[in-house]
Order: sequence, then structure tokens, then C-alpha cells
Amino acid sequence: MEFKRLDAYLQKIAGTLVPGVDCSVYYRHQPVYRGTYGYMDVESGRPMERDAMYHIYSASKLMTCVAALQLHEQGEFLMFQPLSEFIPEFRDMKVGRRLLNGTIELAPATRPIRIGDLFTMTGGLSYELQSPAIRRMQQETNGRCPTLDTVRAIAGEPLLFEPGTRWHYSLCHDVLGALIEVISGMSFEDYLQENLLKPLGMTDTTFHLPEEKAGRMAKQYAYLMNEHRYVPKAGNDYVFGSEYESGGAGIISTVDDYMRFADTLCRMGTSVDGVRILSENSVELMRTNHLSQELLRDFNWVHLQGYGYGLGVRTLMDSSKIGTLSLDGEFGWSGAAGAYVIIDPENELTLYYAQQCLTAQELYIHPKLRNCLYADLT
Repeated sequence: MEFKRLDAYLQKIAGTLVPGVDCSVYYRHQPVYRGTYGYMDVESGRPMERDAMYHIYSASKLMTCVAALQLHEQGEFLMFQPLSEFIPEFRDMKVGRRLLNGTIELAPATRPIRIGDLFTMTGGLSYELQSPAIRRMQQETNGRCPTLDTVRAIAGEPLLFEPGTRWHYSLCHDVLGALIEVISGMSFEDYLQENLLKPLGMTDTTFHLPEEKAGRMAKQYAYLMNEHRYVPKAGNDYVFGSEYESGGAGIISTVDDYMRFADTLCRMGTSVDGVRILSENSVELMRTNHLSQELLRDFNWVHLQGYGYGLGVRTLMDSSKIGTLSLDGEFGWSGAAGAYVIIDPENELTLYYAQQCLTAQELYIHPKLRNCLYADLT
């Protein structure tokens, strides 16, 4: 198995669409391909390295949902429980409605946000990174923004819609991270380290980059589509402060670390070393579509036609709708700077792709990667 198509495509985009790439494939839970091309620092000419660290952005969401599902398995909460039973600031939420004159009218929500709504992005929250609540927390905490305190402040913002009635990509998984803090009595980072990262041997995965590893961080860029060039882009806009641990987009990791995690999900919750992080039933629950036909109309991103949405993951239901070569049941997610994971338990296939460039990768890179992978497999 040579993965010639995948390798050729990676070489084609490295140094053109993106500065550098690193891609790993496991088949039958064994490494069968690794392609590392381009640069981790264009200006210095430093080649991409296999132990490079990346902002994985929304690929963080899978780890957050797995961590929360661990607590669900332990009987710590039920999906239909109101979030306010754990974070009281989410009681008596208001829904904002825009009137014809442009003003916003607030009305009481007819039902509470349920914990299951956080997993499925149906809680009514926004993805406003500079909301009044967040800006106020940044000022009041001198830029620290502790996770739980910040999420409590976010609860003061009006909802976009009645909980459970729409799908909207949002800060729901950030709130889920804060819920984990409340239930576990630990910081989100400490919970992940103890219950996910250390058990799987993920020693290079963290919210806070240690000084001694700073030299391994791939330089981040943004691709300017109209000018066909990329420019340096520092920082992670989804991390609101020095103490904020964003369950939605805050994790830093490596290709090797993320593959350990992804392959464990491909093995339905048990690592190749025999470490169980989730039951098989929980993985099935995670990768099952949870959106009704009405809610699927909101989940209408062009690159996800034919997919449903599970607990923090896309899940393929009808490959014919998007013309993908992957098979129904494949699931995963992606990240703003290019992270992309494919998990396919039926074919015992896992791919993790990393880049550190903010661009339109969901439209122009990820679908082609996916097709190359499955064409090479057959």
C-alpha cells in the first residue's frame, strides 16, 4: 500500500497553497504512511518537522466531547439535564429577536439549555469572540479569563434561538469544557491530562505551550486568496486569556499525539495498548447523527453535504450527496488552521492531517485529501 495519490497531492500543495504539511495514515491500526513536506517557517527556510506542534483549533472539540462522555458514562449527568443545574448562570436565559426596525427584543426562553444541546451545537449560543461579556472579562481579569468564570459571563449574553430548535456552530463546546471543570472539580487541562492525555501517552498535547517546547511550534500563517500568498498570523483568537482553556479551539498538539487519540476512537474507545478511554457504546453514540431533518437544513456547509452531526463530529450518512470516495460511517472534524481527522472504524482506517495556515482548507484541501486516501486504499 503506497498511497501514491495522497503523497503526490501533499507534495503539490506544500509550499503553494500552504507553507507546510504533515499527514499520517493508520490502516488496521498500524502506521502505513507519513508525508511531511514544505516549511514550518517560510522566512527562515526551516523544513517541516515530524515533531512540530500546532494549534489544532476545532479538532480540540473531539477531545472535549470524549472527556465529557467519560463523565456521562460515570453517571455524572444525563443528556436531557438542564445545564443550569451545574452552572446556575444559565438559568432563565433570554432569546434575542431582531425586530423590523433593527432593534433586538429579549424574550424568556421557553425551555432550558440541556447538556445534550452543548454536544450537538443546538444550545442557541453564538461564536462571537468579542462579545460584551468576553471583553468585560478580559478587562476585569487583566487578560487572564479563567475558563469557568468566562463561561459564566457568556451566560449573560442573549441566545440566538430557542434551545434545541436550530443547529449553529458556536461556543457550545467551550461551555462543555467549563461543565467538565464543575463536575470534576479540576481545571479542564488537569482533567484531560489525568483521564485522556497521560493514559494515551500524549505527552505533547496541552492548552499551554511550555517554554522548552516553544521552538517546536510551527509558524502560523494566513493565506490571502486574492493575492495568492500567505502572511504570518500570530496567536489563537479563540483563546480569550492566559488562563482560558477553550474546549472548542484551544488545544496544541502534534501529529503523533493526535493519531494516538484518533486511532483509539477508530478502535471504538480502546487504544492499541489496551487503554480504554470510552466504551464502545459511547463511541457509537458520538458518531451517530443527532440532527432531525429540520436541523440538518442548518447543517448545510457545502463541503459537508451528505454528512450529519453527532456529538461534536461530522458523520457520513450518504456519500452520493457530496461525491466523496469515503464510505458511510466515516466521522471526524477539522480545525481553522487546517487540522483534519478521518476516523473510519469499518475500514480500520484513520488519517490525521496538519498544517498551520488559516485558509479555505475545508473547500479546497480536505475533500481532495479524503478522495486521494480512499482511492489509494482500493
